[in-house]
Amino acid sequence: MRIKSVEFAGAIGQIGQAPPESAVGALQVAFAGRSNVGKSSLINRLLGRTRTAIARVSAEPGKTQEINFYQVRSDLGDFVLVDLPGYGYAKVPQGLREKWRPLIHSFLTRNPDLRGVVQLVDVRNGPSEDDVRSVDYLAELGIPVLFVLTKVDKLNSRERGKLIPKAIQTLGVDTDQVILFSATKGTGRDELLETLAALLFPEAGDAEEEETE
Repeated sequence: MRIKSVEFAGAIGQIGQAPPESAVGALQVAFAGRSNVGKSSLINRLLGRTRTAIARVSAEPGKTQEINFYQVRSDLGDFVLVDLPGYGYAKVPQGLREKWRPLIHSFLTRNPDLRGVVQLVDVRNGPSEDDVRSVDYLAELGIPVLFVLTKVDKLNSRERGKLIPKAIQTLGVDTDQVILFSATKGTGRDELLETLAALLFPEAGDAEEEETE
């Protein structure tokens, strides 16, 4: 899948608030993870916005305090990338963190346009208790989940051989369900785009298979 253009579509910060008009009825995929997992950097790299960032990257985790929607145009079709507020590490008031939970729950459970969630995990620290709870929660909702281990460029070869298998084992998933990603070097970008294409536009893959037969 090739990204042609992307623009910020809007945000919601409370239950009952209407999503951006362009997101209604559009294919959606959400990105979730702890506040220090590098989610904004990954989104910018994925969408080809490394020079002019569209997702705000901050030195202080927890700046994403609303559900942000990005309208993406690709060669396969249009979709909406949804950036969920980070959890766990954010240095924000307890009241605001408590507000996020029902907001995210409402989005995930009342959204017929959502096709899946990309769950990000910092490979250096491995899945935290918050990560495991998030994975279990998504499983209970029956939402398809793709796992991405971020910041793999921070590991040396010895650490990669130890920490990557450990993270996959803790998540309890197969290796082919996990993508290794580096926002700095672009590692995993093509693989993630290809996987998202299969999730959002399965008919495109079916057409390619028919052409090769």
